[in-house]
Amino acid sequence: MTQAPNVFTAILAGGSGTRLWPLSRKTYPKQFLQLFGHHSLLQSTFCRGRSISDRAPIVIGADEHRFLLHEQLAPLGLNAGSIILEPSPRNTSASAAIAALRVQEEDPDAIVVLLPADHWIEDEGQLLTAIQDAVLIAAEGYIVTIGIKPTHAETGFGYIELGSPLTIGQARGNLVRAFTEKPHLELAQTFLQTGDHLWNGGMFVFKPSVLLGELKAFEPKILDAAERALANAKFDLGFTRLDHDFFSQAPAKSIDYAVMEKTSKSAVVGLSSKWGDLGSWKSVWEAGEADQNQNVVTGDVVLRDVSNSLVRSDGKLVAVLGLRDVAVISTKDAILVTSIDASQGVKSLVEQLGSEGRKEINHGEAMHRPWGAFQSIVQGDRFQVKQITVRPGASISLQMHHHRAEHWIVVSGTAKVTRGDQSFLLQENESTFIPLGTKHRLENPGLIPLQIIEVQSGSYLGEDDIVRFEDLYGREKKL
Repeated sequence: MTQAPNVFTAILAGGSGTRLWPLSRKTYPKQFLQLFGHHSLLQSTFCRGRSISDRAPIVIGADEHRFLLHEQLAPLGLNAGSIILEPSPRNTSASAAIAALRVQEEDPDAIVVLLPADHWIEDEGQLLTAIQDAVLIAAEGYIVTIGIKPTHAETGFGYIELGSPLTIGQARGNLVRAFTEKPHLELAQTFLQTGDHLWNGGMFVFKPSVLLGELKAFEPKILDAAERALANAKFDLGFTRLDHDFFSQAPAKSIDYAVMEKTSKSAVVGLSSKWGDLGSWKSVWEAGEADQNQNVVTGDVVLRDVSNSLVRSDGKLVAVLGLRDVAVISTKDAILVTSIDASQGVKSLVEQLGSEGRKEINHGEAMHRPWGAFQSIVQGDRFQVKQITVRPGASISLQMHHHRAEHWIVVSGTAKVTRGDQSFLLQENESTFIPLGTKHRLENPGLIPLQIIEVQSGSYLGEDDIVRFEDLYGREKKL
């Protein structure tokens, strides 16, 4: 009896999607967003990976998001050693090669299940069944993708044309006849009517040797760059940091374009569950739990005579009157109002804002750091008030500022403060003053998050007015 292959999951978490702006930002892309339930999309994908394999998933993400990755996944049992950091975005084929190479080091005969970090799937049980079929087919030397049965003519997705049926043991699938990338509406309607096309779900199942062999045949530069980047990787604060110079040499191509459209080994297993890549606010509305008027609402929202709409507030009251088929997304520093059908165009809107130098495309109200996070509550001429959260056991760097003084008030938890040559503890409702030019550090020695209010005053309040003397996280002395 043939022994079942070991299965490893790998999660692609390096995306920097802008289509869900203003909630999604460059420093906080959509995979980190909590859109449904109690988990972010990344956390939900991690749990999905744990249901597929009893091994903790390998997570491949962007270097600039390393502490966010750890912050979200550590509570679920992932250590930093399972996080591989990409120094630059090179699309999914290079990431897939890294996953295959890493798994091959541990078990050359294993099967890799490659999952995007930012997808929503309604029926996890159906997905698990499809993955089990895909694993059996992949063990026979195929590169298998998961295709989703279309529910409507969608122009924002790629399509897979079904070829001949494929049966391996109890597993059922099809060979792939062709891929079509984001067809026009007429063609999408034809695909829906004929019933021989599936949406491309962006999930792949393969033996490492098969994927790497196809990359060697079709895209040897991608394989070579991935091999060298991994061979010269460094281990920093527990993360695996790929070599920048070698990884940047990989051509930026998707796995679909680099391999799947060229190989004779492509197969597909169908999935009938509701699914979405959440690439627009329309897709978020479609995936959400709607009321009797087909409205999906999150936060402090009041509606009157509104239907078929998505309304979300992350703070202030949002009231909507007499509208249909709209998305209204409110954050602290930006509000988006768009028709549901036009929400695919948010990416081009963000590009316009970027060309105008608007900082709102990069940073949201919360700024994440390896020790916790902060957000600005109010800012005026020569003053700013921030709310700062320091995780248990964490510490900001020993630092000083040339242009501002700071006043700290403890709201909850215990603070250990270093100020010049002094070191002391502050409890709730206690405070201290940090004069301009004074070395200082804030630590959380307790077991609960430390919350403080920081009042800054001075001639310049920018985040680049910082000189670090000591830092637990290996950051440069200048921010």
